[in-house]
Amino acid sequence: MHFNLAPRPVPASSSRLVPDCRNMARLFSPLTIRNLQLENRIVVPPMCQYSAVDGVPQPWHFQHYGSLAASGPGLIVIEATGVTPEGRISPYCLGLWSDEQEAAFKQLIANMKSFGNSKVSVQLGHAGRKASTSQLWTGQKPLDHEHGGWTTLAPSAIAFNAEHQVPQELDLEGIDRIKQAFVDSVRRAERAGFDTIELHFAHGYLIHEFLSPISNKRTDRYGGSLENRMRLPLEVIVAVRAAWPEEKSLGIRFSATEWTEEESFNLEEAKVFATEAKRAGVDYICVSSGGNLSTAKIPLEPCFQVPLAQAIKQASGAFVRAVGLIITPEQAEQILEEEKADMVAIGRGFLNDPRWVWHAAKILGVTIQHSPQYVTVQPNFWRALKFEQPPKI
Repeated sequence: MHFNLAPRPVPASSSRLVPDCRNMARLFSPLTIRNLQLENRIVVPPMCQYSAVDGVPQPWHFQHYGSLAASGPGLIVIEATGVTPEGRISPYCLGLWSDEQEAAFKQLIANMKSFGNSKVSVQLGHAGRKASTSQLWTGQKPLDHEHGGWTTLAPSAIAFNAEHQVPQELDLEGIDRIKQAFVDSVRRAERAGFDTIELHFAHGYLIHEFLSPISNKRTDRYGGSLENRMRLPLEVIVAVRAAWPEEKSLGIRFSATEWTEEESFNLEEAKVFATEAKRAGVDYICVSSGGNLSTAKIPLEPCFQVPLAQAIKQASGAFVRAVGLIITPEQAEQILEEEKADMVAIGRGFLNDPRWVWHAAKILGVTIQHSPQYVTVQPNFWRALKFEQPPKI
């Protein structure tokens, strides 16, 4: 499947999003991780669109990610993408196991890069026992086989909650197939042209399920102690690092706490895992939380996960990305100024305002150049108008 949606590229010199270094906010300072050179520290994190067909990006993805690229964040992470068909969260999620998917991603990346200089990543993962659900706006309910669902997989035969099916416990051959699927998708990601990749170890999906004693009750070498529960995640990292070009950066996203007082994968274990992950070849970590326990009481408030990011940064020495209800440019700037993280992810803020970068620059007093097609929104073109100031984010 091919879409001829990409516009003619404009010269890089006229479309670059260039901060004025005479008045540099940390949010707009560059960052280099291996050969990944980000023009600013603003990241669009993966946000599921539930709009793929057989795992293949559709016109919705082209307009959605193209619009974000035109705004100029340093990095855009394509939403959760299954390494196998049963690894998708829903039948409508992206995948990267076929030639058709790989070709569509290659075209999507070319489309995005024709609009600006944002680097492009993809979040590769396996949804485990939380797979086989409907779209978010239809309630994200578990699907049975009659309604397009499938048998889910997990470290142990424990359902996520009463609504979800009891998953099939992976045997050792199944675990090997999962590891190989990650490697195969990584090789496709490299051919498609992604600048970096991110492995999804968070939110109660398969790799998180192995890390957590809540969902992992195995008695073999993949269960029990933290060392054993870390085994599969670290094996995936090592295998992926060997398949991914050495000069390219590798990231992971994981949940640093499960927000429960019962035995769980907690911050202290997360610090150990982050340190081992960096040693295994991970360059940066997006620090999230929760997702593996349906009854968890998560304190949803602005910047609620930033202390977790700070703790992981200090423990591991890896580059760290903070995420989670970071809304305003002032919040993002303060996180970086206080060295609690190296990058800041703005999720729903971008869905609400795809030009978040431009408005953040205005609020923080940084001069940037817009894409030439949008030059008339620069202040000098509407200086006399009452609405010169953009709306407060």
